[in-house]
Amino acid sequence: MRNFEYQKADSVNAAVSAHAGQPSSFVAGGTTLLDLVKIDIMQPERVVDVNGLPLYDVEELDDGRLKIGAMVSNTDLAYHPKVVDQYAVLSEALLSGASTSLRNKATTGGNVMQRVRCPYFRDGVSACNKREPGSGCAAIGGHNRSVHAVLGTSDKCIASHPSDMCVAMAAIGATVLVSGPNGEREIDFLDFHLLPGDSPEKEHALEADELITHVVLDAPIKGSRSTYLKLRDRASYQFALASSGVIIATDGNTIRDARIAMGGVGTKPWRAREAEQALIGQPATEASFKKAAEIAFKGATPYEHNAFKIPLGQQAVVRSLTNATAA
Repeated sequence: MRNFEYQKADSVNAAVSAHAGQPSSFVAGGTTLLDLVKIDIMQPERVVDVNGLPLYDVEELDDGRLKIGAMVSNTDLAYHPKVVDQYAVLSEALLSGASTSLRNKATTGGNVMQRVRCPYFRDGVSACNKREPGSGCAAIGGHNRSVHAVLGTSDKCIASHPSDMCVAMAAIGATVLVSGPNGEREIDFLDFHLLPGDSPEKEHALEADELITHVVLDAPIKGSRSTYLKLRDRASYQFALASSGVIIATDGNTIRDARIAMGGVGTKPWRAREAEQALIGQPATEASFKKAAEIAFKGATPYEHNAFKIPLGQQAVVRSLTNATAA
């Protein structure tokens, strides 16, 4: 463990000010940050504690959107009545992730910032462009089965994004509110996480001195149903091999609106817009769902050990759409 300065903030402005001027990290639940500090992957000179910030509320806005404070725990969000009733896909995604004790500590803002679980990133010695730009990607020629992607990859990085919560939020649609030295700004959730491209070390659209204060979910689609399906090697405490968060609205048996997002298969929470469009106006049948699932994986790039994720991910999409439209 390297030495670092610890500072506790009691306001958003104080947190932003404390973060500026030297390599720093915000800490809330610490379920990711402290692990990465212990294994020397992250090396902040200052850690700014944001647990005292007034960001623990979940508020329904006048336009029907839901504003979630960055400090709301995964457990509190999963069981919030509005989330359970109107955003089932999010509640189910949160409850499928980690253990109860981790969900009690993990926060909304921290989950959005969750970093990859690629073992080559975390071992501290393997070639990893995300950890050490220009060093290479050991996963491409190494073992790349469970936590590596088939969508959105590049020749610089193939690590999959690990969050379940973010997949659900990608399906719902959301805005990330951030605060920094230049004031507040909004980032569309689908633009927040970045593809690796040639710069996998740049993981998100947040500037180094900005703090997430809220996530605002889009208003629910009228008459819709939603669900989250997570496929993994074992039933508990495991990251997704493939997951699917869907929202679907029908008029009779005809699909009026659809949202599809996928996890475990993409380098970021993956929204399948073309597949969604293919469903609109179609009957809510297995044939329609299978066609959409095939479209969702168009352009996927399999690697030596994870080619199975393409049919598995397609099955996840079909099953979740079937579950969401079941009588």
